[in-house]
Amino acid sequence: MGAMDRAALADFLRHRREALRPEDVALPPGARRRTAGLRREEVASLAVMSTDYYTRLEQRRGPQPSEQMLASLARALRLTNDERGYLYRVAGHHAPASLSASPHVAPALLRVLDRLDDTPALILTDLGETLVQNRMALALFGDASAHTGPARSAVYRWFTDPAERSLYPEADRARQSRAQVANLRAAHGLRGPRSRAGELVSALERASAEFAELWARHEVAQRFEDHKTLLHPELGPIEVDCQALFTEDQSQTLLVLTAPPRSEGHEKLRLLSALGLNRFGPTARPDAVPTPTGPGPDA
Repeated sequence: MGAMDRAALADFLRHRREALRPEDVALPPGARRRTAGLRREEVASLAVMSTDYYTRLEQRRGPQPSEQMLASLARALRLTNDERGYLYRVAGHHAPASLSASPHVAPALLRVLDRLDDTPALILTDLGETLVQNRMALALFGDASAHTGPARSAVYRWFTDPAERSLYPEADRARQSRAQVANLRAAHGLRGPRSRAGELVSALERASAEFAELWARHEVAQRFEDHKTLLHPELGPIEVDCQALFTEDQSQTLLVLTAPPRSEGHEKLRLLSALGLNRFGPTARPDAVPTPTGPGPDA
């Protein structure tokens, strides 16, 4: 870590906060707003940190934020790649690598996700790593962002953790296996064998004979739409249509699950919304970071 420029960090945070409007982050406009942009407590809530900690950063008296905290701030303030890099540098950290190799969510996809509250939606990397989920996706899949190491990738979990397949009917699992491998093949082709995609392939070839056999087929695909049945322990089978929206560089995907109006799947998604997170118990937001206590995470 390098030296932190408290003045530059404080001014940047304040200007970015004032440039946002509540509707930009899917918050109600509210009344009697005396200041431009978002309130400090709103940014703190979006970044999952205490208002006091965020306020101290804007007042040039906060401790040096961790990279985890900066990633959460970048997401809350809807920063572009360039803005995110600047945030890290003035906070005394090296700017993260390119978007495809970092957990920074593409702002354009995040703006769409902000507006999806009544149907499951999540943002994934091209390696199947969950970056953000809305509450409906949490209720359906659990907190997929809680995994670490290679298990962050849904592809890796699919071939190494039998529990990962319980969400799909047995008759559909072979098709899902081929789709997972074909998606990884597409990412591998874009990133190259010396990338994290290459590392994931090597790990899976060692861990799963099934993966190794499918990988040898050289099937390549990125699914733009799909129809599938998901199994919920309380609601049973739920038929959904999956639509994917990709970033320009194909590194991230917004996946949205819907069902036709008045269909059985649509009614079950409505019930899922009512059930909420009861299936999994209390869980933090997927982009959560520990709420600072005392002087802050890096004091």
